[in-house]
Amino acid sequence: MKRASLTIIIILSVLSMMAQDATVRVKSQGAGPTITDFLSAYLSTIPDDKELEECDVESFAFLHSLRSAYHRQGQGLELEDDETLTIDQKNGYLLYEQKYGEYLTRIEMCFWNESDHKHKIFACIRQTYMNGRYISGQFDNREFYRYNNATKRMILCYAEDIGVDAPFGVVENASFSLSLPRTGKDITVAWWNEERKIKEKPLRWNGHGFNF
Repeated sequence: MKRASLTIIIILSVLSMMAQDATVRVKSQGAGPTITDFLSAYLSTIPDDKELEECDVESFAFLHSLRSAYHRQGQGLELEDDETLTIDQKNGYLLYEQKYGEYLTRIEMCFWNESDHKHKIFACIRQTYMNGRYISGQFDNREFYRYNNATKRMILCYAEDIGVDAPFGVVENASFSLSLPRTGKDITVAWWNEERKIKEKPLRWNGHGFNF
């Protein structure tokens, strides 16, 4: 258990350092970035296997699978039998799912236009389910970035700065999952015990962050 917790801390620290030490360039062909532009920028920060220590390869495996699926789909090739990739350019939403027996890993991405017309918030959520129930997997992660329209770069922002930390501790002895919106603007929070979902509530977009 201690080793699993340490692994999570290391992953979060690596991703945080990559985002904080240097802003991430988001390349786009049009007036503004699409969800695949954000995806490409995000994946550019993920190290390849050859750059990782052997003990760290597993922690990035799902992101490497997403990158492979995106490239294969772009080439018109079939994906693996255990995975699906949905890209909704119109609604600025992406969902990647990979099954392994009774386990399902979901990676969701989307972005919001801030009301100041100068920034966007980009989110990447990775969560694990077992037989349809959220289980808070070892390599689960929730990341939010603020994109600057003028510089075309994004940098990691803290959950508490945009209100996404609000669900922590609301329901005792329960873990919570986040579902990003494919339509609309609000994030759905669901709390789970060891058997089922016990509560659900929206995090409402307010133009700069979220209200609980």
